[in-house]
Amino acid sequence: MPMTTLVRRATTTIALGALLAVATPARAQDAPPPPQRPCSGPEHRQFDFWVGDWEVTQPDGTVAGANRIEVILGGCVLQESWRSANGKSVGHSFNLYSRDGKWHQTWVDNGGLLLELVGGLEDGRMVMSQERTGPDSQKALHEISWTKLETGQVKQHWRITTDDRQTWKDVFVGIYTRK
Repeated sequence: MPMTTLVRRATTTIALGALLAVATPARAQDAPPPPQRPCSGPEHRQFDFWVGDWEVTQPDGTVAGANRIEVILGGCVLQESWRSANGKSVGHSFNLYSRDGKWHQTWVDNGGLLLELVGGLEDGRMVMSQERTGPDSQKALHEISWTKLETGQVKQHWRITTDDRQTWKDVFVGIYTRK
C-alpha cells in the first residue's frame, strides 16, 4: 500500500476520533439529568438530629429508658425503637416527611396506644400533634416536640391540653444522650 494512502487513512482516523471526542460531551449535555432519588431533598433530613442510639433520662436524672432511631427504607423513614428502663414499656414509631409537606409519626406500643401525629419544624424544633377523644369522651390535643440542644442532646416534650391550649399537662419529658 502506498505511503500516501496510509497517511490519508491515519489522518482520517485521527480526525474522526477528534470529532467523536468533541461530539460526545455535547450529547451528554443534551441528555436529561438523572431522576432525583426519592426522599433526597433537605426537607427529608430535617429530623435527622434525632437519629442515633440514646439513653433517655427524666429531668431529675432518672433513667427512663433507651431509644434507637434509625434511617430506613432508602432514607425515607425514621424508625424509632423504644424500651423503658424496667422493660415493661416497648414501642415503635415510623416518621416520614410526606408529599403533603408535613411530617407524620405513627406510634404504637405494647400498651395498645396508637398516636398518629402530624406537624413539622417550628423555630428549630420538630413539633407534631394529634387531637384525640379520650375514654371520657373529652377531646385532648397531644403535642410532642423534639429539640436539639447545644450539648448535642435532644429534649422530647409530650404534653396534653383539653381546654384549647389554655393549660397543659406534661405526659413525658425526656433528655436524650447519645450512648
